[in-house]
Amino acid sequence: MTQERSGAAILCETLVRQGVEFVFGYPGGAVLPIYDELFSDDRIRHILVRHEAGAAHAAEGYARSTGKPGVVLVTSGPGATNAITGIADAFLDSIPLVVITGQVATNLIGTDAFQEADTIGLTRHCTKHNYLVKDPAELAATIDEAFEIATTGRPGPVVIDIPKNVQVATAPWSDAPIQRHRRYNPRMVAPPEEIAEAVELIANAKAPIFYTGGGVINSGPRASELLRRFQALTGAPITSTLMGLGSFPSDHPAWLGMLGMHGTLEANMAMNQCDVMVNIGARFDDRVTGRLDAFSPDSTKIHIDIDRASINKVVPVDLGIVGDCATVLEQMIECWGNRKAQDLSEWNARLAGWRARDSLAYPAKSKDGMIMPQKAIERLHALTHKLDPVITTEVGQHQMWAAQYFGFVEPNRWLTSGGLGTMGYGLPAAIGAQLGNPGKLVIDVAGEASIQMNIQEMGTASQFRLPVKVFILNNEYMGMVRQWQELTYESRYSNSYSDSLPDFVALAEAYGWKGIRITSEDELDAGIQAMIDHDGPVMVDCMVAKEANCFPMIPSGAAHTEMLLYGDQVAGTLDDEAKALV
Repeated sequence: MTQERSGAAILCETLVRQGVEFVFGYPGGAVLPIYDELFSDDRIRHILVRHEAGAAHAAEGYARSTGKPGVVLVTSGPGATNAITGIADAFLDSIPLVVITGQVATNLIGTDAFQEADTIGLTRHCTKHNYLVKDPAELAATIDEAFEIATTGRPGPVVIDIPKNVQVATAPWSDAPIQRHRRYNPRMVAPPEEIAEAVELIANAKAPIFYTGGGVINSGPRASELLRRFQALTGAPITSTLMGLGSFPSDHPAWLGMLGMHGTLEANMAMNQCDVMVNIGARFDDRVTGRLDAFSPDSTKIHIDIDRASINKVVPVDLGIVGDCATVLEQMIECWGNRKAQDLSEWNARLAGWRARDSLAYPAKSKDGMIMPQKAIERLHALTHKLDPVITTEVGQHQMWAAQYFGFVEPNRWLTSGGLGTMGYGLPAAIGAQLGNPGKLVIDVAGEASIQMNIQEMGTASQFRLPVKVFILNNEYMGMVRQWQELTYESRYSNSYSDSLPDFVALAEAYGWKGIRITSEDELDAGIQAMIDHDGPVMVDCMVAKEANCFPMIPSGAAHTEMLLYGDQVAGTLDDEAKALV
């Protein structure tokens, strides 16, 4: 039955039809008609955040942990601009979001009206697509298309800007499926001849490597299963980007660890010395490649990616395959058939030699007698991994230590800000992940500086009774900034010391959380266990070594084989700049 409904009502009905469970948002004048509609609609649960950036990051955490699109609702002007950091973060990390922004009435657009901002212009370069809807009759089709664009192909954020008068105006609405022209058709299946060529190259490789990225996880759980099957057929070792952790189990003998700036020696050396590199769903980020002219110079490169624009964008490849990671891996497994894998014993022996360097080793004791942060993460992993937790992080040294020392065996358990490196991501992302996974243990590994970027979202966790845990590695520094200042600016620690810190235990209690402080290694296990055992939100203030550095590390401008390790060990031949850092 067709009936007249307001734009706000059409919006809500269309969200319900899309299967939306949660909307993360903050009200304001330009979205009040939508909020009035939500008031009497119990089919969608609105999560009231404390800042619009928190809404976007919470939606990211929900999306990344569940595989479903996150939905954000904010008002015009500052509501939209506050959300842009989260939108840009989702764009760089390929997270599916649908962001609904209010806008001033159509007759006021361009007049510098109260809380007017050019949301379409502002978000043009950090969204897959954006819309300004001027007719309520176009809302339903626009929203449906926005969800399709956000979730298919390379996922990403889509913004729908809706003027207030469009929310109030009426248009015909019907429960019948909307007939619309499909304008977006990304390639999912790769040409058979490209699959055959790739399989032939892999089958004849004497030193192959699979370089995997977030695209494997974005392709869904099936992609991770297929990756494991294909690795078993080929015997190739596997490494991963920061965003790809969990797509292959970290306890598998073929796992080399993360690669890149803070990756393992064996991963980076294997990337350099391989004869066939298979990039599956990664984008040759600069944090992975190091100096481009020295990146894996003698390998035959295969790049599998659903985003055509990513192929040959940074690193020229010998074979580019456009397609969905899961679909292409399935095609490759079928094409491989009953082939026998190459004898890779010589290659595996070289890998074992690099592994023997134990590049993730660190001093047992710090100079100041405080807990080594690496030890804190190792114990956190040891005490929680059987519970299959979801781990989020803020951004900085703690993020890299979590990536290095917390082993992931399944996808969608590791939520972090990769491409944009957004401080303040972890707490709201944990809130979104907890809502999407109500029975799971969700832990935000944080730094004392980064957690303060969106610390107000503690109130959101309290309001919705979400048992998120925050585990702060507190070194009283902006640790990664301090590390770079030590290595490249002769220890001139300009504004990297975290002064006037709050009492995190008292702050936790003020928000109705449980607060725990850990000051020595002998308190570590008991403190972590108390965090796990508490059935509500917990903030742990774990005091760690103030000047511990995150190694391995590729210095700025160096090749990916020119790594600094603990104890002033240097892998490969450093250039003059890198030598100066040792």
